[in-house]
Amino acid sequence: MIFGVGIDMVEVERIATSISREAGFRELVFSGSEIIYCESKKCRFEHYAARFAAKEAFFKALGTGWADGTAFSEVEVTNAEDGKPEIKLLRQTLETVSKMGVLKFSVSLTHTRTMASAIVIIEK
Repeated sequence: MIFGVGIDMVEVERIATSISREAGFRELVFSGSEIIYCESKKCRFEHYAARFAAKEAFFKALGTGWADGTAFSEVEVTNAEDGKPEIKLLRQTLETVSKMGVLKFSVSLTHTRTMASAIVIIEK
């Protein structure tokens, strides 16, 4: 049963500027694994932006926004062996969301040089 759907779109330049100017922004928003993944890419800011959009879409689908007991860096966007994006929850965010009875997350990412977008579906 679908619990929530969220979608978000972000300008790649906005994320690039935040990472370049705001000390600690990258570490506040992204997990260590995400940082390693994005930094390994030629167009790294497009990958950061797509993951940022996925996190925003996740919180919209959850229906709480960025709630107590959750953190952006604890919503990790990973890739399955076949390349399909997945959402993995970490630490306190995993505990908080587990209490809500959530069973499954589906995520889709897309990006161009200037825009990134994501959609997240949460099932109970």
